[in-house]
Amino acid sequence: SWALAAGDVRIAYINQGRQIFPTEPGTPRLFLGDPELAVADGAREMSVRTLTDEAGEQYRVVAVPVARFESTALVLAQSKESQQRVLGRLGIVMGGFGLAGVLGAGLAGWVVAANGLRPVRRLTDAVEQITRTEDLTPLPVEGDDEIARLAGAFNGLLVALGASRDRQRQLVADAGHELRTPLTSMRTNIDLLAQTSRRPESEGGLPAEARAELIGDVKAQMEELTTLIGDLVELARDEPLPPVVSGVALPDVVDHAVTRVRRRAPDVEFDVLCEPWWVVGEEQGLERAVTNLLDNAAKWSPAGGTVTVRLLSGELIVEDEGPGITDTDLPHVFDRFYRATESRSMPGSGLGLSIVRQVAERHGGTVTAGRAASGGARLVLRLPGAPSPMPTEVPHA
Repeated sequence: SWALAAGDVRIAYINQGRQIFPTEPGTPRLFLGDPELAVADGAREMSVRTLTDEAGEQYRVVAVPVARFESTALVLAQSKESQQRVLGRLGIVMGGFGLAGVLGAGLAGWVVAANGLRPVRRLTDAVEQITRTEDLTPLPVEGDDEIARLAGAFNGLLVALGASRDRQRQLVADAGHELRTPLTSMRTNIDLLAQTSRRPESEGGLPAEARAELIGDVKAQMEELTTLIGDLVELARDEPLPPVVSGVALPDVVDHAVTRVRRRAPDVEFDVLCEPWWVVGEEQGLERAVTNLLDNAAKWSPAGGTVTVRLLSGELIVEDEGPGITDTDLPHVFDRFYRATESRSMPGSGLGLSIVRQVAERHGGTVTAGRAASGGARLVLRLPGAPSPMPTEVPHA
């Protein structure tokens, strides 16, 4: 029941008596209801809602009171068809843009991920190549991101691994060289004993005294070889301290080592003075290092000479009265298998002081060599610790 249709807007009046102006002929009727009547009666200031006409078309209906006519409301209705058509087109456009955005975002994500993971793939390929070929050449590092930091850390690992492998190769090569001499000498002496033992002395066999001397040489060579193998085993322990360590009283270690060395060098005097000092570490390794220092001093001391041993504030100082260390030998005294020219004729493998340095480093300490005031050698072993017992913990090397 409408009075006028203007374009896509339909206009009607409704009064207090529920009388509605007639609609244009052929126009589908739009039935008003209580909200519009309430506005006409003055019960509501306005009404806004959506209605459907007889043809099923939706309208947005607004009712407002008319000031010139009492109990009359002006009703405006606009079809939603054009809006729905625009919204439909807009939905298609938005759907297209949304789909394009999803595809674009997926493509961009794939490109970013591919570029971001390319360094990881290169690093993985390089690691696999190193695993196959054992070529420890450092990897190229590009940029300063996390992947570059990872590559740098891996290069540090390669350097450490390469150094360890070089030390192992050098140890094997040096050990083979050092073992060859005593083994050859032992084989020669044993062959000589085997050949002469079948013939009596009257038929060209060795006299009893010569045979006894030869057997003594073989025993001495066996002892030297046993010592050398023990030193090699100790030196091959190229790893940090074992997890089981304890507090060690260093004066007790020095006392035990002095007692052992005195038996081997009865013609050398030992002047020992030790202050209390506790170290967290491996007692067996520490005693081996101290014994090696004392053995070295006893070997170079003349008969009747004195070896001075002082333990002061964590520094173990061992001085002898021998010829001392030359300027040429001083930088190399702790190298593996290094032996001074004067010591070539003396027993020993050249590993004793190397073991001292290794034990010192494993316990977070140092060892240095120099000259004593008497002209002999002066070796100083420094170990971190305290004058009183400490809680057991692994020291940092």
